[in-house]
Amino acid sequence: MTLRRTAALLAAGLLAACSTVGPDYHRPAAAVIDRPSAKAPFVAGDEQAFAALAPVPDHWWRLYQDPLLDRLVAQALAANTDLRVAAANIARAQASVDLVAQDRQPQASLQAAPGYGQRSAEEELLPGAPLPRNFVYSASAGIAYQVDLVGQIRRAVEAADADLAATHAAYDGVRITVAADTTRAYLDACSAGREIGVAERALALQARTTGLTRRLVRGGRGISLDATRSAAQEAQVRASLPGLQAARRLALYRLATLTGRPPAEFDHQVATCTAEPRLARPIPIGDGAALLRRRPDVRGAEWALRAATARIGVATGDLYPHISLGASIGSVGLAERALSGDTYKFSLGPLINWQFPNRGRVRARIAAAGAESDAAFARFDGTVLRALGETESALTVYARDLDRTAALRDADAEARKAARDADTLFRAGRTGFLSVLDAQRTAIAAEQTLAAAESRLAADQVQLFLALGGGWQD
Repeated sequence: MTLRRTAALLAAGLLAACSTVGPDYHRPAAAVIDRPSAKAPFVAGDEQAFAALAPVPDHWWRLYQDPLLDRLVAQALAANTDLRVAAANIARAQASVDLVAQDRQPQASLQAAPGYGQRSAEEELLPGAPLPRNFVYSASAGIAYQVDLVGQIRRAVEAADADLAATHAAYDGVRITVAADTTRAYLDACSAGREIGVAERALALQARTTGLTRRLVRGGRGISLDATRSAAQEAQVRASLPGLQAARRLALYRLATLTGRPPAEFDHQVATCTAEPRLARPIPIGDGAALLRRRPDVRGAEWALRAATARIGVATGDLYPHISLGASIGSVGLAERALSGDTYKFSLGPLINWQFPNRGRVRARIAAAGAESDAAFARFDGTVLRALGETESALTVYARDLDRTAALRDADAEARKAARDADTLFRAGRTGFLSVLDAQRTAIAAEQTLAAAESRLAADQVQLFLALGGGWQD
């Protein structure tokens, strides 16, 4: 290739590089997040349990109005190990931004190399000449600045900044999870305490019934089969206690580790909780548009798309010349003549590096960056759809569990009344003791089922708040 053609190619590359290479980020027109249906009120939000027009509060756990829960969440957000890892990830991403940004700054270098040696006669084109051995030295200092001719460095910084923002979003997502897990563990401990209380009351009732039955048998007013049946029912109720006690202890251990403490240091105040806090008003849920602005995973997915778009420009920049402006000064010679006038040297000028014969390899990297951008867009859409789906599912589950719990409350009230009526009829001698046992068994089962349903309702609330994405704000 002639020098004239090389110069022409170089000039063409410089002219083509007047603007920053690669696409500027614009949210794709087909993005799911901009569809009217994605921004609309929730399909399952039209229930009395929800306040669709009220925004989700930043600290939703305060809706329970429980100072102990507020303290536990604050401890978890301050000491949780997952949050410490997420904070370290932010620091690492910030260091990556600083590293890339250094390419915009002049780079200085210093070098010194003293030594004792002998130059090669062949190297000096003096074969057979006896070159002496001497102490020699070399020292140099230089400075170089890479010209961001096509904006490649700008795109690299843009990508690093977007990665940093995505890491911040990931940290916010961890905060939401920690707040929700802490609240869930606290509610689980309190729910288990309440269910233990239900089981203990049922056990005490059944124990009194067994004792009464045995007295009736001794007095000739009953049969031993009635006493055996009552004792068996008492044993069944007692068998439910170990599982509930284990569930409460596991919740206490989980709560301790979430707040950055060993399991042995669980909060003993929580261990005495016998009733989970209740919400005093409908749950504020907002709409789809507010949800998608609030959820950190949606924000992080879009920042990842921004980073992938910027990296297309980074790869495209290799199609154009890389120009560095540099200057250096040095001194080389015999140690005995160090820094004398004839040992100095210097250079000043640009360095142009352009690998234009390898454009096929560069275009392959550009194509790979474009494919990664397409994948990031798909992940962004998937994150939006998942956020909407999780929220609609959580709303539906909570609303239907509310209906189920209301029906179970009615069943519990009827079962209690039936047990009282059966006992009254038995004492009046108008029915057998088997009817009393059946009625009590039904009442105990109804109360335990209601207690489990109310525990599930508390877990549903936390799952709904987790889906709504609040709680990451400081």
